[in-house]
Amino acid sequence: MSYVLIYGSRSSKTFKPKKNIPEGSHQYELLKHAEATLGSGNLRQAVMLPEGEDLNEWIAVNTVDFFNQINMLYGTITEFCTETSCSVMSAGPRYEYHWADGTNIKKPIKCSAPKYIDYLMTWVQDQLDDETLFPSKIGVPFPKNFMSVAKTILKRLFRVYAHIYHQHFDSVMQLQEEAHLNTSFKHFIFFVQEFNLIDRRELAPLQDLIEKLGSKDR
Repeated sequence: MSYVLIYGSRSSKTFKPKKNIPEGSHQYELLKHAEATLGSGNLRQAVMLPEGEDLNEWIAVNTVDFFNQINMLYGTITEFCTETSCSVMSAGPRYEYHWADGTNIKKPIKCSAPKYIDYLMTWVQDQLDDETLFPSKIGVPFPKNFMSVAKTILKRLFRVYAHIYHQHFDSVMQLQEEAHLNTSFKHFIFFVQEFNLIDRRELAPLQDLIEKLGSKDR
């Protein structure tokens, strides 16, 4: 996809450029459809594939949107997520994440949360900028491995939500951002559940919250 880069107001290097889907493109129309449906308040309905649309394109548009949302959410708490306060990338005492991208870093390395998230967001950005993976031109097909790449992106983005909830929720509440965080995460979870995009074991760090959000929607 071809995107315009709009840099965030925060100077933190972990706050990545926002990705904009070009106006007038079919993907832009899909994004507008998603936003309009979200406005109805029915998140289960909002994540469903619109009639007649391509599944890969729908997943691509939403993956970009989640990248932007998580970028903004993490950007609000970067001052609290430091090499000192978060010397490892974790989601509570039972879950710790080590970084590897299979290209530049092949063997998983232990690093601080801000460093891990910087690696992660840079890697995601590189995938979104790759026209062979996320084509923006009409008629250009998605590659055969697109779904696999999208699943890996979403699995890794989930880890940022998990870190924020486990390590920084007090800061989120102080900033009065909890409603924004909860709505974003609920949208994310309903989306990955609808298309079975993240293995249940990967969701374990926030399983109680996921069940609570799901029960409220029944």
